Amino acid sequence: MVLHSDIVKKGVAKAPHRSLFKALGFIDEEFDRPLIGIAVAKSEIVPGHMHLDTIAKAAADGVRMAGGVPVQFPVIGVCDGIAMGHAGMRYSLPTRELIADSIECMVMAHGFDAMLYIPNCDKIVPGMLMAAARLNLPGVFISGGPMLAGRKDGKTLTLTTMFEAVGAVGAGKMTEAELTALEEASCPGCGSCSGMFTANSMNCVTEALGMALPGNGTIPAVMAERLRLAKRTGMLVLDILKKDIRPRSILTETAFLNALALDMALGCSTNTALHLPAIAHEAGFKLDLELLNKVSAVTPNLCKLAPAGSDAIEDLHAAGGIPAVLQELAKKNLVSLKAPTVYGVLADAVKGAVNRNTAIIRSIDNPYSPTGGLAALWGNLAPDGCVVKQSAVAPSMLKHEGPARIFDSEEAAFDSIMERKIVPGDVVVIRYEGPKGGPGMKEKLAPTAALAGMGLDDKVALITDGRFSGATKGAAIGHVSPEAAEGGPIALLEEGDRIIIDIPGRSISVGISDVELDKRRETWKPHPPKVTSGYLARYAKQVSSAAAGAVFKEDIEE
Repeated sequence: MVLHSDIVKKGVAKAPHRSLFKALGFIDEEFDRPLIGIAVAKSEIVPGHMHLDTIAKAAADGVRMAGGVPVQFPVIGVCDGIAMGHAGMRYSLPTRELIADSIECMVMAHGFDAMLYIPNCDKIVPGMLMAAARLNLPGVFISGGPMLAGRKDGKTLTLTTMFEAVGAVGAGKMTEAELTALEEASCPGCGSCSGMFTANSMNCVTEALGMALPGNGTIPAVMAERLRLAKRTGMLVLDILKKDIRPRSILTETAFLNALALDMALGCSTNTALHLPAIAHEAGFKLDLELLNKVSAVTPNLCKLAPAGSDAIEDLHAAGGIPAVLQELAKKNLVSLKAPTVYGVLADAVKGAVNRNTAIIRSIDNPYSPTGGLAALWGNLAPDGCVVKQSAVAPSMLKHEGPARIFDSEEAAFDSIMERKIVPGDVVVIRYEGPKGGPGMKEKLAPTAALAGMGLDDKVALITDGRFSGATKGAAIGHVSPEAAEGGPIALLEEGDRIIIDIPGRSISVGISDVELDKRRETWKPHPPKVTSGYLARYAKQVSSAAAGAVFKEDIEE
């Protein structure tokens, strides 16, 4: 087999290169074997990544068993939970582009034959998937797996519990001593936070895309089963290299339709509406909000995982995992089992799957709702669309009309909520927090969780040109496009304007005339940039609308 890595290993001219490999401890026999890059996001600041060295070692063992030479290199990753609620959250989404770009740099500079990607948390998974699609080298994914749920007094705890508890303390419903007790129990160890938040959403979606072995999204981080999966994944890399199976042959339109169907059945994070279009873009085609709604309209919601319910990812795994969910969807031809994967076709994952608990994974004939977990809305407030996790919205809030309470930053809104200035019926509007205006499109878990902790999540709506954590629940509508910084209608709202939300009708509007909107637009002036130097300033100039996946504008133009 002629190997791509021969460009850095073979021939007289590459003697200097071999000397550097030998400085790394290589022996001559390794120069005849495939060079497998392992992009691993191990760090000591992200709970979901603290153990990725053990996953990487197991995967590398698999590579060696199959005859390859594994070479690890590091990838950055932000912990969204630690970054939440302060300026650090501006950096989370922008790292997605840095991750994809940095992997491209490492792979192209060092001549790898194939790739093994080891992510776990929010932006790292889509960033690596974008890199895989862009590079189109044979590659496969193995995540670090979900954290176990916290347990206390017979209750299941997740990171959502903690953010909502802050609101409960603010409302006088919980003491600080009780808060500290929850703090000790909610996040018991390594792994991605235990609900159907963004990290676990994307790791499950990676299974449906066909880029990872079954179990990638649900096997708990602490189980030996995950180490065994990592070894098998390492061995699989050599198989797909031999067969020349490349990401773009797997990341087809059918694969993304399968991913959207799984997304709707699980009730995934609204962030998937940002990441799937960005990954599709790298794979060479467009995925928009209209397609999201088309899939949602025919795909039932089968799971109520945290934050929509009390079930954790470990419960989903015990019930049969993603193969069992796909099996239910296949009963009504809502997924294509013929779609190619890194291990064969999707049917191979579903073969032998068993739904062991229909209280966790409802049957296709007894769904929570006949439509999917996410919905896109349009109207004079969001001409290019916005997104809501409708499976986590109280039935009483699916239709809502109320006065706008306007805030030009997350911090101002959070302070007002904690000072109990928001009352039932209000519609909290947080603007100038989009991809450009944020910059970086900060997640709004702190204000939404505070509302929930105060018992207002079924009485107050929140809309923003920013985005939400997968841990958010309630009538939280994000990604409003165009964003305020681009002069979108959300920038023209005034205190007390009537906001009309109709999630079943897929609409969101402000109760004023087009004439009045035009009049306000004539006098509107953009806010000065919040950040004027460094990466975020460059990001703000390059980034596109949330409706386009917040990819860079020049990428779209090309």
